[in-house]
Amino acid sequence: MIEHRYPEFHPVAPLPLGADLVAALDFRRLPKILLHEHLDGGLRPASIIELAKEQGYNGLPTDDAEQLAMWFHRGAQRGNLPEYLEGFAHTIAVMQTKEALVRVAYEFLEDMAVDGVVYAEIRFAPVFHTEKGLTQDEVVEAVLEGLERGRRDFGVEFGLILCAMRDRTDSLEAAELAIRWRDKGVVGFDLAGGEYGHPPKKHVDAFHAIQRANFYITIHAGEAFGPESIWQALQWCGAHRLGHGTRLRNDIEIRPDGSLKLGRLAQYILDRRIPLEMCLSSNVHTGACASFEEHPFALFHRAGFRVFLNTDDRLMSDTEMSKELALATRTFGLSLVELEKMTMNAMKSAFVPHETRVDLIRRRLLPTYSMLFAELTAEAFAKQLPRNPHLS
Repeated sequence: MIEHRYPEFHPVAPLPLGADLVAALDFRRLPKILLHEHLDGGLRPASIIELAKEQGYNGLPTDDAEQLAMWFHRGAQRGNLPEYLEGFAHTIAVMQTKEALVRVAYEFLEDMAVDGVVYAEIRFAPVFHTEKGLTQDEVVEAVLEGLERGRRDFGVEFGLILCAMRDRTDSLEAAELAIRWRDKGVVGFDLAGGEYGHPPKKHVDAFHAIQRANFYITIHAGEAFGPESIWQALQWCGAHRLGHGTRLRNDIEIRPDGSLKLGRLAQYILDRRIPLEMCLSSNVHTGACASFEEHPFALFHRAGFRVFLNTDDRLMSDTEMSKELALATRTFGLSLVELEKMTMNAMKSAFVPHETRVDLIRRRLLPTYSMLFAELTAEAFAKQLPRNPHLS
């Protein structure tokens, strides 16, 4: 174990511009980067109902959009990952035609634009969308068509990540699919699904194929299983980013004086600047964390890890990026400086080329944050001015 001291570490840090000012922000105004969201976990309830009718799917619990949304939210909040994932049977069922896949992908980028997201990486497993005869290549082509239309219409940049599933034996085929589409919009490869009993090293051949192609890897690890899963994702599979990674908390000790004692895994991740894709609402809903207050995000963030916030499954968790940022600000007392740092962390960690990241930082992120800093500073200054009776 390696000891570090962070004498100024506090569970909740003071806000330079005042908690009331930052918390009162319209968080949709913040330019956002989203790197961890599942395509089949973010459909609009009304679209699900319409697609179900078009495809003759009769398995939905209701055909009322508001009630269907509530059904997904309730089902996702049962405190464990397997039950959280049950709702995906319905969303996947209505994503079996080219037209449906194009629509869902297009609406995803429209939703991103409304939420203030300027770059988004969306992931899914093509193998689940072949029940009506589409090949996996046709599935990927359809999703990319919808995303390209969305980029043209809404100005949101995107990257597509293809997932292999832990409980299947076709991860090498999934990796080869990702490599075939890497120059057409696919930016990386992921391993998803329940961790328990399905360690990453069982899919090492798929990750070796990705590595030999000089391609990018993110792996769900440390969400429902301990640091061993994270270690395998890094050392066996070569992950460039970690999905969730909440169980890394088990490798960090906080002493009464505020000093941190890092285990070798935590130290390695900190030193190598390995990004952690954190999802507050999802982690509480799946039972990965007992509560928002106990989520390790603030600990990781203020200890210097490269962390940023994501939505995971917007439909299931009834969330969006603006909600996640507002939740984190209220819960952990984030300053505007910290919100900007998280956004930069995410942009630096994206799987798009360096020049694209730099362009988005210079053109979309820095100007908007500079404007917001100026607004909040002026507002804070105005509140501190003494009242002039001659102006009454």
